[in-house]
Amino acid sequence: MGNAVVAWKQRLFEELARGSDLLCLEILGRQFTVRWGRAVNRQQRESMSSAWARCASSREPVLPPPPMEPTDNLPFTATVIGRSLKHDGGMFHVRAASFAELAENLTSRLTVEAILANAGGLTMLHACGVAHPATGAVVALVAKSGTGKTTAASVLAKTYGYVTDETVAIRPDGSVVPYPKPLSVKQGPGAPKRQVGPGELGLQPAPAVPFIQSIVLLNRVQSDHLATPVLERVPLADAVLALIPDSSSQGDIREPLQSLCRLIDSVGGVWQVTYSEAADLPVALDPLFRTQLQNQSGARPEWEARAAGGTRPGPIPDSYIRRAPAKDAVAIGDDLLVMLDNQIVRLSGIGPAIWAVSASALRPDQLAEAVGEVHGTPEGYRDAVALAMQQLIAASVLEQGGE
Repeated sequence: MGNAVVAWKQRLFEELARGSDLLCLEILGRQFTVRWGRAVNRQQRESMSSAWARCASSREPVLPPPPMEPTDNLPFTATVIGRSLKHDGGMFHVRAASFAELAENLTSRLTVEAILANAGGLTMLHACGVAHPATGAVVALVAKSGTGKTTAASVLAKTYGYVTDETVAIRPDGSVVPYPKPLSVKQGPGAPKRQVGPGELGLQPAPAVPFIQSIVLLNRVQSDHLATPVLERVPLADAVLALIPDSSSQGDIREPLQSLCRLIDSVGGVWQVTYSEAADLPVALDPLFRTQLQNQSGARPEWEARAAGGTRPGPIPDSYIRRAPAKDAVAIGDDLLVMLDNQIVRLSGIGPAIWAVSASALRPDQLAEAVGEVHGTPEGYRDAVALAMQQLIAASVLEQGGE
């Protein structure tokens, strides 16, 4: 009986595969199998197979169950099953009013699932990535959705290798995991984005062994006066604050701020390119593909780790002050960056001293005295400490007993 069931499943899989009912993908190390609903016709299935060809998986897939029954409002359906070293057997359904909407929703959901599967293991920048075809050097262009990543990738990757237009995934050793997904191209106001394969746009394939070489913030501006793009280095603290919101699951990585600072050090800092036309980017960014601008050998890093885990546990006495638990903290010049559960806070002025002395619960007057030992005691300093303390409580950097 068992052999008969296995044989039946194998025949079913072969029939589905021959009919293009299955789309087998490898995304950031996770395997996905998509099974189309009956409203998706052969031409549409073949278009998706072509669009996703550079993510095709050669591993033996897991067969998803049949998609959900279509409805009048949502006739287009698909079922997806995924597995990885961390997760096995996760399944989800996708339904939509049109095939274009189904394709867009599927692309978004696959990306999210792959990112979640790699949380804590990879640094994942919300960026397009292109690589030098000979050396494998990747330039990651970081930007929020709708601000030029896909356009930049479609221009640059006609010369350089197309790594991704969505997520540049970086291993701890600096190697990059390509994600050459279809490019999501805008069609018009309110219309779903069209999923276009990189081959259809004439984009070059990613090299065999890509590695991160440069990180660039995209700053596209509408200007008739910007004749050529401007490339400038971003101060470290500003770079960290810019990258954290555009990094997926960075908070799940051990020492998330220190890890990001080490990555920035390894690529010689973060750059910003201010430009109007994507056609001007290849010339502007060319130096970043050819030379990795490392810090000088033996030079001290611009940042220092701070002991974020030094807070003493236990209840806080009424009216006492203690800093809130933090995931990580780094000092950059006179500033301190602190990562809490869901946000990163930049402390300056007397803020770093308040944070440093409040690992143990203190009365407000004790805290003011401790800060005075660091910064001095000019007239009105206690009022300044009290104001800063209230601001840090409001920002969840400090906690107060009895509240």
